[in-house]
Amino acid sequence: MLARAPSDPRFCYVLAHGAGAGMRHPFLENIAEALFERGVATLRYEFPYMEAHRSRPDSPAVATARVREAVARARSEWPGLAVVAGGKSFGGRMTSTAQAERPLEGVTGLAFLGFPLHPPGKPSVTRAEHLDQVQVPMLFLQGTRDEFAQLDLLNSVCERLGPRATLRLVDEGDHSFKVPKRAGLTPAQVLARLADDLVAWGTPLAR
Repeated sequence: MLARAPSDPRFCYVLAHGAGAGMRHPFLENIAEALFERGVATLRYEFPYMEAHRSRPDSPAVATARVREAVARARSEWPGLAVVAGGKSFGGRMTSTAQAERPLEGVTGLAFLGFPLHPPGKPSVTRAEHLDQVQVPMLFLQGTRDEFAQLDLLNSVCERLGPRATLRLVDEGDHSFKVPKRAGLTPAQVLARLADDLVAWGTPLAR
């Protein structure tokens, strides 16, 4: 696990990786650095299959157990600090699955960096059914061209969840938050927007 905190952090973000890359993926490195610069502590971690260099993701039972371990580690690392949990794609979905099964101790909200609502080309909301059991605020940071989350379906999910759900969009962003040149945004600007949105949403939860 990789823990990093500024001198007086606003809150901690427990950050899980996506299905295909571990905690040292450049995107996770960069978002952790951007959050550090904005006064947020981060704890990054890996699921057992990634540690063992296997390609097949762990079962939900194994993955959610690791989520709980990571949250416990963050609370031990920074006692008394408010905790937001989530992560990129698969990691975010496993975090919400854990929270739906049994609330994660000390976690005040969930933040998703590209929630994987469905496989590409197979639009569905089945993967979001468990979110009805999540009773803490949720932040969905999503690209409008995300092939894992058809926008009209994601909108319907957030509407169903009501005030617990906040949706923030990166115009023209894909599942990795990459945007075409026509969007007029650099990768650094996209990253800054994601970090700004997460900090603005998460800070009130820490009060």
